[in-house]
Amino acid sequence: MDEVKTGSETETHNKPKKKKAPKLKDLGLGAPATGGEVLRDAKEAAAIEDHWRDQGSAKPPKDGKKVKYIDELARLQFELIKLQEWVRVNGLKVCVLFEGRDAAGKGGVIKRITESLNPRVCRIVALGTPTERERGQWYFQRYVAQLPAKGEIVLFDRSWYNRAGVERVMGFCTDEEYQEFLRACPAFEEMLVRSGIILVKYWFSVSDEEQEKRFTERMHNPIKRWKLSPMDLESRKHWVEYSKAKDLMLEHTDKTLTPWYLVDADDKKKARLNCIHHLLQRIPYQDIAPVELELPPRQSDDGYKRPKKSKQNWVPDAY
Repeated sequence: MDEVKTGSETETHNKPKKKKAPKLKDLGLGAPATGGEVLRDAKEAAAIEDHWRDQGSAKPPKDGKKVKYIDELARLQFELIKLQEWVRVNGLKVCVLFEGRDAAGKGGVIKRITESLNPRVCRIVALGTPTERERGQWYFQRYVAQLPAKGEIVLFDRSWYNRAGVERVMGFCTDEEYQEFLRACPAFEEMLVRSGIILVKYWFSVSDEEQEKRFTERMHNPIKRWKLSPMDLESRKHWVEYSKAKDLMLEHTDKTLTPWYLVDADDKKKARLNCIHHLLQRIPYQDIAPVELELPPRQSDDGYKRPKKSKQNWVPDAY
């Protein structure tokens, strides 16, 4: 089982690296259909499921101590369940933004956060291209409709910061619209916080070498190919422009009341653990004892006879 090291580490995106084109064999491509990411995710889910009996015994690791990825992910997911219940019972409104480079791992951490939570409490918002009607609205309007109500957690897989990134770089907005966004966004987010919304913003940072490796895998892996859009490929041509846009965005919107938190995402597993651990620290919560449930006795059939199976269309046993 993979191990990761807890505690702070020096960021790597500023270190000079010798660029090396990724080899397909290093990406696990050409492996049997039963291998790859699908199998890894299935094994991860099964391993985490085995932890449910130990939910009260797992302890946070000491700083600097190596931990097993699955064990720590399971522990953090149990903590997320406690957080979810605290949010629901106390009527909190939690809004988390996930931004960053394409293929930086935003979807992976969102998946690990939500897979153990109630979708009626925690939901994902991943809006597509705005419609013609939405283009004529106030820019923030379609995002406001998705904000959390009391007792809800909303995770934005990309958000209103599209204007500061892809729209700016690819010319999908005018310079006036972009400047207005930089001016209005801090005020908009301050209004959200003052209305009682807990707003947490994450930017996932990935090196150009690691992004190239992930793009190459997506190009050749049918399971991941849907993740690679023409816009993702176009973004590689504008790497420096995206960097400039990101730095300018942080300069204008990284405020004391609504700060940005940057996640070093070159190592996917460490990024997931670090982000979830950090999110749990941003929202004070307590462990609420669940309501004890009792399984009621089954209703008696009172002589009712069900239809014969031979008269119904059953799915054949192929396995």
